[in-house]
Amino acid sequence: MTITATVKNAYEQHEATVSTNSVSRQVSLPAKPEGYGSAVNGGELLFLALATCFCNDVYREAARRNMAIDLVEVMVTGEFGQEGEPATNITYEVSILAPEQSQEEIASLTHHVDKVAEVHNTLRKGVRVTLKV
Repeated sequence: MTITATVKNAYEQHEATVSTNSVSRQVSLPAKPEGYGSAVNGGELLFLALATCFCNDVYREAARRNMAIDLVEVMVTGEFGQEGEPATNITYEVSILAPEQSQEEIASLTHHVDKVAEVHNTLRKGVRVTLKV
C-alpha cells in the first residue's frame, strides 16, 4: 500500500489531498486567516492521524472478532516545545461503546489494537524521513 499526502498553498488557498494506491481524496483544511499556510498545524494533524488510525483499526479488528461497535472516541494529547523539537508526552484515551460486549472483550480489543495500530507503531519504532530535492 502506497500512501501520499500533498499540500498546495497560496495566498488564501489551501488544498490538501491524500491518496492510497492512487485513489485520491480531498481533505478540507482552511487556510490561515492571515492568508498563507494551513489553519491546522502539523502537530494537530499528527495527533489526528493517531486518533484516526486507532479508531479505524478498532472497527477492523472488531469485525475480525465478530464484535458490534456502536461508537469509538479517541483523544490524543501531547506537547511540543521549541521550534524543531519533537513532540513529547503523547498519550491517548479510548472509549468504545459496544453494548453487546463485556468489559473484558472491549479491554482485550483495545489492548490488541494498541499493539497493531500502524501509525502508533511507526512513531514508536521511528522511521527515517528523507528530503528529496
